[in-house]
Amino acid sequence: MRIIFFYILSLICLESFSQEKDLRFYMEKAQNNSPLLKDLSNQIQSNTIDSLLNRATYKAQITGNLNANYAPVINGVGYDAAITNGQSVSGLVGINQKIIGKNIANSQAESFKILKESLVLNKKIALKDLNKVIIDQYITAFGSAEQIVYNQKMIALLNNGANTLKKLTQNSIYKQTDYLIFLSSVKQQELQVLQLKQQYQNDLGMLNYLSGETDTTFVSLTRPDIGLKTISSPEKTIFFKQFEVDSLKIVNQSKLIDNAYKPTLALLGDAGYLSSFEYQPYKNFGFSVGLGMSIPIYDGNQRSLQHQKNEQAVATNLAYKKHFNKQYQQQLLMLNQKLKQAVETGNQLQSQLQITDALIEVDKKLLLSGDAQITDFVIAIGNVIALNNSISQNKINKLLLINEINYWISND
Repeated sequence: MRIIFFYILSLICLESFSQEKDLRFYMEKAQNNSPLLKDLSNQIQSNTIDSLLNRATYKAQITGNLNANYAPVINGVGYDAAITNGQSVSGLVGINQKIIGKNIANSQAESFKILKESLVLNKKIALKDLNKVIIDQYITAFGSAEQIVYNQKMIALLNNGANTLKKLTQNSIYKQTDYLIFLSSVKQQELQVLQLKQQYQNDLGMLNYLSGETDTTFVSLTRPDIGLKTISSPEKTIFFKQFEVDSLKIVNQSKLIDNAYKPTLALLGDAGYLSSFEYQPYKNFGFSVGLGMSIPIYDGNQRSLQHQKNEQAVATNLAYKKHFNKQYQQQLLMLNQKLKQAVETGNQLQSQLQITDALIEVDKKLLLSGDAQITDFVIAIGNVIALNNSISQNKINKLLLINEINYWISND
C-alpha cells in the first residue's frame, strides 16, 4: 500500500513539474514589468524633447499683438493727450531673434548630452540590479527543487529498506523496536520532503513576485547556465563610469558659468499698423527694426564663487572615486576568497560522501543477513542525507557567489 501511495505521489509531482520555465523567462518578465526601467526610459525620451525645446529657443520668436486704447478728456479733465494721444490702435507682428555664439550653443547641447548619458547609465545599473535579484532568487528556487528530487530518491531507498526490514522482523530476525526505529526515520524523511516542497513553493512565489507576475503555478525550473564572466578593467565598468559622467557635468557647468557672463545680442523687429488717428490714420502702416545687447558688468564676484564651488565638487568626486575603488577591489577579493572556500568545501563534502555511501552499501548487505545494527544504519542514512543536502546548499552558494562576482566585473 505504501509503495502505491508513493507511486501516486511521484506521478502528482511529475505532473506538477511538467511545465518548465527558464531563467530568461523570469528576467524578461521582470524587465517588462519594472516601473523603474520604464520611468528611466521615459526620462531619456523627455531629455531628448528638452534638448529640442532648447534648440527651438535659438530660432526667431514671432508674436502677434493687437491693442486698442481710448483716453477721453471730459470738460478738460483727463490724461494728458500729449502722452496718450487720446486714442490709439496697434496691430503688430513682432520678431525676436537671439544671436547666440557657437560656444554657448555647444555648451548647452553638451549639458543635455551629459544628462542623457547619466540617465542611460542609471538605466543600465537599474537593469543590472534587477537581473541580479532575479538570478539570485532563481538559483535559490532551483536549489530547493533539486533537494526535493534527491530527498524523494532517499524516501524510495528508505521504503525499500523498510519493506525488507519488515519481512525480517516478521521472521524474528530483527526486533519490533528495530523496525519502528527505521520506520520513524522514513516518516521523518517524508516530513523533510513536504517541508522542501513548501519551501520551493515559497521560493517560486517570491520569484514571481520579483518578476511582477501573479502566478501560483507549481512549475519546474531548468538548470541555470551561470559561469564566471570575463573580468573587465575596473575603469571600464559602469560603476566607475558614473564618476566620469559626474566629472563631465562639472566641466560643463564651468562652461555654462562663463557663458552667462558673455554679452548677449538680439535682433528685434515688428511690422503692422500703429496709429493715434490724429493725422492720416490710413497711412500709419509700417515697420521697425532694432538691436538689443546685454553686457554683464558686476554681480558681486558671483562668477568666481561659482567656480570655487565647482572646484570643491571636483575634489569631492575624486575622493568618492578613490574610496569606491578601494572598496571595489576589496569586495572582489572577498568574493573570490569565498568562492575558493566553497570549492574546497565541496571537495571535502564529496570525499565524505564517498565514505558514507560505502558504509550504506555495507549496511545493506548486513541488513539482508540480519547482522546490521539498525541504529547504525539509520545514522548512516541520516549522514548521507545531510551530506547531500550540504552539497546542494554549497552548490547554490557557489552559484550565488558567481552571480555576485559577475555583477561587479561585467557590464551585462
